[in-house]
Amino acid sequence: MEAYLLDWLNILVRWLHFITGIAWIGSSLYFIWLDNHLEEPREAADSGKGVGGELWSVHGGGFYHAQKYKVAPAVLPETLHWFKWEAYSTWLSGMFLLGLVYFLGAEIYLIDQSVADLSVVMAISIAVGFIAGGWIVYDLMCKSPLRNDDRVFAFALLLMSSALAWGLCQLFSGRAAFILFGATLGTIMVANVFFVIIPGQMKMVTAAETGGTPDPADGLRAKLRSVHNTYFTLPVLFVMTSNHYAMTYSHEYNWAVLIAISLAGALIRIYFVARHKGKESPITLAIAVVVLAATAALIAPQSREDTTGAVTFSQVRSVINTRCTSCHSTAPVHPAFPAAPLGVKFDTDEEILADADRIHQQTVVTRVMPIGNLTAMTDEERQIVDRWYRSLEGGQ
Repeated sequence: MEAYLLDWLNILVRWLHFITGIAWIGSSLYFIWLDNHLEEPREAADSGKGVGGELWSVHGGGFYHAQKYKVAPAVLPETLHWFKWEAYSTWLSGMFLLGLVYFLGAEIYLIDQSVADLSVVMAISIAVGFIAGGWIVYDLMCKSPLRNDDRVFAFALLLMSSALAWGLCQLFSGRAAFILFGATLGTIMVANVFFVIIPGQMKMVTAAETGGTPDPADGLRAKLRSVHNTYFTLPVLFVMTSNHYAMTYSHEYNWAVLIAISLAGALIRIYFVARHKGKESPITLAIAVVVLAATAALIAPQSREDTTGAVTFSQVRSVINTRCTSCHSTAPVHPAFPAAPLGVKFDTDEEILADADRIHQQTVVTRVMPIGNLTAMTDEERQIVDRWYRSLEGGQ
């Protein structure tokens, strides 16, 4: 019953995280688009009031007229909408989900003894250290002379992200390393909102309300962090879905795969931001496509000659009974799984044969199953599965 209730909690929190994430990223992408499409005010009176740009748009059967002030209007309206709780809610639900799945289930999802021999307490402590440390390092970079040159800063950020990806993949299971990479970038994004963007906006609002002159520097700092956030967006979104693609996180060089895909995501976002300004270069997009194509080619499974001969089905049945059916059964005996994961069951010979492709992919090609190798499947047993699969018609 406890596992069943945890599954429901997982569903609800994951759903909340998904919803708030859409709200946050959607508003963020919209405002980046809006900012890059503003035109000079057509009315001289608007320019005189301090309007720096405007945009007309149509959506849902209505016309909208958005204006952006260079600093702030002379008089603030009674109702001023803030965009912050979308970010905070996304982070809070994400951290709760991280704790629920990867910390509470550390022995299953976070720790891989074949990667690093960590205790549960040590693994969780290191994970939290990476998440908090990522923000500290990034914030120090933003306050250093690196911020004075966009290209130098971008390269330094790439190095920081690469070091983060490599370090995580040397300590945790591939699946957890990818999620922790996204959690660290997500924390940086939310911390930008909480510590820089919102405080800067509050200073400007306070100055406007008290008759003072808002400091444009506060707005510029907020905008810089907002721009950084938009480049983190696509890498974080990839990581949120990465647990569905074992071919990426289970690879021997999973850290390089993570860096490559994150770089491609950032380049794609750079292309679209430049496109909003009418300054896009197909080179940026082409590089992203080449990086993704090269990654896909380099991690593709390599064909192997079968020189060991076929095995009997009874041998495969024995391996699956020993290593797989504790979870993949009508009545799983593993306490972490009240029902067969993804509904995949191996109780009968017919079910095994019907899922031969999946069994081979997960236990031999990507080697992500058994998850965390909880049942200690040996290399010899994986070879038995491989030889059996290759002996099947169409399994070559």
